[in-house]
Amino acid sequence: MKNIFTIPNDLFPRDICPVPIDKTAIRFHYSSLPMVKNRITINKNLFSFLLEGEKVLHRPGKPLKIHAGQFLMLAEGNSLMTEQLSAGGQYISMLFFFDNSVLNNFFLKYPGLSENAGHSYGRGEEPVVCFEGDGFIRSYVDSLQRMLEATPFLQEELQLLKLEELLLYLAANYPAALYSFRPPQQPDAGEWKLRAAVEGNLDHTITVEELAFLCNMSISTFKRKFARTYGMPPNKWLLQKRMELAADLLLHQQEKPSEVYHKVGYENHSSFTQSFKQIYGVTPKEFQAGAVEPSRPQ
Repeated sequence: MKNIFTIPNDLFPRDICPVPIDKTAIRFHYSSLPMVKNRITINKNLFSFLLEGEKVLHRPGKPLKIHAGQFLMLAEGNSLMTEQLSAGGQYISMLFFFDNSVLNNFFLKYPGLSENAGHSYGRGEEPVVCFEGDGFIRSYVDSLQRMLEATPFLQEELQLLKLEELLLYLAANYPAALYSFRPPQQPDAGEWKLRAAVEGNLDHTITVEELAFLCNMSISTFKRKFARTYGMPPNKWLLQKRMELAADLLLHQQEKPSEVYHKVGYENHSSFTQSFKQIYGVTPKEFQAGAVEPSRPQ
């Protein structure tokens, strides 16, 4: 069974946290556990600085793979995360949580910064932004670490000051990425999130239940909205689209069946072959050997 966490709450249990989490929270995260895909509900926006190991993040849209030295800016919401240990057997990250009021106050305090953001400002997408670390970021994270070593629970005013320092750096160097993080509310935001989650994960092993979780919907609501959006149940649609992708790789890219199954979200060759035969009536090998391209599945 996959682990389910709510953060930052689960990272600050009451027996070690003397004050309730308010607008900001900073925490070092260490792990030496084997690679597991976890379901994460993030209740605040988050900067995640990856120091050791690798992370695969699933949000609506294409999954991201993040390496040590990179950092993410994530909106609050549901995610699937897989943490992979480094060669030294560790996963280490610095997590800086902040709520929407802090971000909105920053934009209000520095209205002129939006002039550098270009056309990406307010584009209406739920953002997950990946940045490459540099000398400033390394020094910044090191300063946070030294502060936490001296005082595990920094006063909120100091946390807000450190967050503003980082946001000003991003506004100067990555203005479009920063301002895309504050999208306007759109009436069709639910449909966009559903489409982004589904179409961004066609080539990944992900279940309908996990897709519903990413969209922050119950399974019944997800299936109902999926059918309204795509005109058929999710399992049927996903099967057809993944097999269409497989057929293209076999026929036009001339890839071997043993090279294709993992590219369309299957964990083993036998289950892929069974699904392919269900749609096309032949095995992938037989399909590739045929001289005539079969019609698309109905």
